Amino acid sequence: MYAVIRTGGKQYRVAPGDVIEVEKLSGEAGEIIQISEVLMLGGEGDAQIGAPTVSGASVAAEVIAQKRGDKVIVFKKKRRKSYRRKRGHRQHLTALRITEILTGGKQPSKAPSKPAAAKPKEKAPAKKPATKPAAKEKAKAPARKPAAKKPAAKK
Repeated sequence: MYAVIRTGGKQYRVAPGDVIEVEKLSGEAGEIIQISEVLMLGGEGDAQIGAPTVSGASVAAEVIAQKRGDKVIVFKKKRRKSYRRKRGHRQHLTALRITEILTGGKQPSKAPSKPAAAKPKEKAPAKKPATKPAAKEKAKAPARKPAAKKPAAKK
């Protein structure tokens, strides 16, 4: 069975077990979210097409991670006018694993799984900067004499 869903202004064809990246959705890793904008259901017999959505249908998905997409460079230039602008952009994305496709107004059967508790990184104790007096360093270094110039050869 598959479904066509709409999220973030885009449409995706999904089936149970698929992993997709969509525009940022709220939720932490391990949470189950329900997408109710199902435009079409298909796979078993006749396809159901919504007008605009299929009533009572939804898709349950588990949030895998919140991340950012690749950098897109926007470069504007007007020749002979000394005008150049360079700007980068990284889109916020949510990685989802489709767990099940629900019909008839059912609720997701799987409860949200708790992600493994990550231990906070322990910070190393702050080190004091080594203070070296500049005067002592200069005093230790022997003074260099300028190199003696040789007289020019006579022709």
